[in-house]
Amino acid sequence: MKPFRCAVCGNTVFFQNCLCLKCGVQLGFLPDRLTLSALCPTETAGRFAAVDDSHRQYLCCENGLRHQLCNWMTPVERDDPLCVACRMTERIPDLSVPGNLERWRKLESAKRRCLYTLLRLGLSSDSSSGKTPLRFRFLADTTEEGQVMTGHDWGVVTINIAEADDDERERRRINLREPHRTLIGHVRHELGHFYWDRLISGSPELQRFRAMFGDESADYSSALQTYYNFGPTADWTSRTVTAYASAHPWEDWAETWAHYLHLFDAMETAAAYGLKVSPIDSAHEIAPQPPSLDMDFDAMWQNWHPFTLALNSINRGMGLPDLYPFVVPPPAVEKLRFVHEIIRRARAAVPVREPCLATA
Repeated sequence: MKPFRCAVCGNTVFFQNCLCLKCGVQLGFLPDRLTLSALCPTETAGRFAAVDDSHRQYLCCENGLRHQLCNWMTPVERDDPLCVACRMTERIPDLSVPGNLERWRKLESAKRRCLYTLLRLGLSSDSSSGKTPLRFRFLADTTEEGQVMTGHDWGVVTINIAEADDDERERRRINLREPHRTLIGHVRHELGHFYWDRLISGSPELQRFRAMFGDESADYSSALQTYYNFGPTADWTSRTVTAYASAHPWEDWAETWAHYLHLFDAMETAAAYGLKVSPIDSAHEIAPQPPSLDMDFDAMWQNWHPFTLALNSINRGMGLPDLYPFVVPPPAVEKLRFVHEIIRRARAAVPVREPCLATA
């Protein structure tokens, strides 16, 4: 995620900020412009305009006003109290339960970061093409709900809010022997399942998918049960990006998709800060470029690898786990290339328009 700049004072501001800490101006994220903007009140109470563009007026999202968990704005012509991101959440946890508001806040934050990347990539998640729109449910284990399973089902991403508790998420990571487990990783993974249905299922790309990932018609429940009973396949390190990816072709795709979004977001951040690395085995300095679907995938990958070595070394010096605890074998790199190509073709097939997320 790149940083932004306050249009009033020039101070660096960040995606989640509601106020500029230097000049105090109100900030709001404008999804139609993909920017965090300084806002000025208009003559109509409750309406705002961007300081650098007064032609369009916006309203604050009600979840920001009531719960202080959203800084996205919605155009006044939408006449909806919720922003486009918050409208995508169908169900939230019981806020009368202590701690649930903060859990919900963390989940919404991870979700919005992922939605920003979808907007950057030009990926539609709405129903304009006749497809099921993307929706989210953030739920807790209760007597009524039973045990909530994190997963995707026909456009609905469900995440158990227990994942928002650092200690519980770490406990699950250790028990499942995972090197990496985060809220944003959960959302990116489940988005992979959503976009498999949208971009691969029934498409001309299905045969190529099967040649690379395997036959997804293999019994899914049985494959997962085998994975949890006996662990990953013996050869997973030579063909998949994670152990879990070896469980089933759908999981291989979802893990690869999430990994691509990790790469895309981190490269955007590195480029925005002007980070450069000088690998000890190279005479050339490497400066990550802002990622783009117009870029050749090889260029993205060649920039990414030395950058991760530097980040891991910094974390080790601080006594922290590796930021990027993955060794990506050549077949998994080719799968990442496939994801890059699929997203590029999907974007090329959609007429140029405003960034579009799921709408009612």
